[in-house]
Amino acid sequence: MSISRRNFVRVAALGGLVGATAGVAGVSLMSDTLRSGGQAPRSLRILILGGTGFIGPYQVRYAVDRGHRVTVFNRGRRQADLPNEVEHLIGDRNDDLDALVGRDWDVVIDNPTVLPFWVRDAASLLRDHADQYIFISSISVYADPSEPGLDETTALAEYDGADPMAETMETFQAASGRLFGPLKALSEQEAEKWFPGRTTIVRPGLIVGPGDPTDRFTYWPVRVARGGEVLAPGTPEDPVQVVDARDLSQWIIRVAEQNATGAFNATGPERPAPMGSVLGAMEPLAEEPVRFTFVDADFLSDQGVRPWSDMPAWVPPVGSSAGLLQVSNQRAVEQGLTFRPIADTARDTLAWFRDLPQERQQSMLAGISAEREAEVLQAWHDRPVG
Repeated sequence: MSISRRNFVRVAALGGLVGATAGVAGVSLMSDTLRSGGQAPRSLRILILGGTGFIGPYQVRYAVDRGHRVTVFNRGRRQADLPNEVEHLIGDRNDDLDALVGRDWDVVIDNPTVLPFWVRDAASLLRDHADQYIFISSISVYADPSEPGLDETTALAEYDGADPMAETMETFQAASGRLFGPLKALSEQEAEKWFPGRTTIVRPGLIVGPGDPTDRFTYWPVRVARGGEVLAPGTPEDPVQVVDARDLSQWIIRVAEQNATGAFNATGPERPAPMGSVLGAMEPLAEEPVRFTFVDADFLSDQGVRPWSDMPAWVPPVGSSAGLLQVSNQRAVEQGLTFRPIADTARDTLAWFRDLPQERQQSMLAGISAEREAEVLQAWHDRPVG
């Protein structure tokens, strides 16, 4: 079974392939989740556009921990547990950048942008008032994800609409995710236009960990913790690529310290991990004996079980989706991107999730329901064999 690029981009954009834009109100991000490695070589003035979503608070805390002076710019509608030292500027990327006028920073980190005009307006305003522009993009920018080993030189998706600068969040959402990759690619180009040779493009894949509001990875540690027979997708060898939000965020700050520019595929681990080992690393979380039953992709498709949403963090590694979770991250690794063990991410994610209100825990946003999982497992065991 394979899924089309259009369908994948739809679930990627709507289901959260890149979580930098999603917000979590009231998440407490304790300092012991950070690995600062001490003070930075010099203190930077860092402007973070956004700063209260998923990865933003991790960036902010790590930067402050290393001695940087941090300003966040957003609409002020989302609360986050940020250090007292952080300066807050209120505005709107759509039509109110006044708070940025006449100010100077060393580095701008642009987290929440999918619309090219957001980059145009902010970057054109800041081009003479900052040295480096770090744009958080996505691996969804690549035009053809069918080949494993996509690197930063791979051709990007092309926009086929009438006017990319006229796109709004309303038109983007109405397109059901079809525009996500092309608009991200154009946003990258817009950043480079206003900060030529001073732009850093970060292309994450699936961002996971405590604070993730989409449950795209959280489903697995929560499910494994229940124990019993777990429906697992594809084969134990199918590749998985995820990056812990803390590892990604801290690396972005170090990239700013190093003034590293160019494009980086920032997904992990260092090499794609087999699905079997990812799930196996979660076994210590199980409260009852657990066993994994891997069901092949064709059977899942026949049962109406969808990759990425019903079976999060997985797509069949064949056909048009063969390269989606086998992206080359060599350049980012060489630039210092590191990865904590998947077992640590799973443990911390489960602990965070169990601190959420009960009504939230009872309404997971990704993954198959327990009832449907049991039905599919029964159908698998009852299938004719031979």
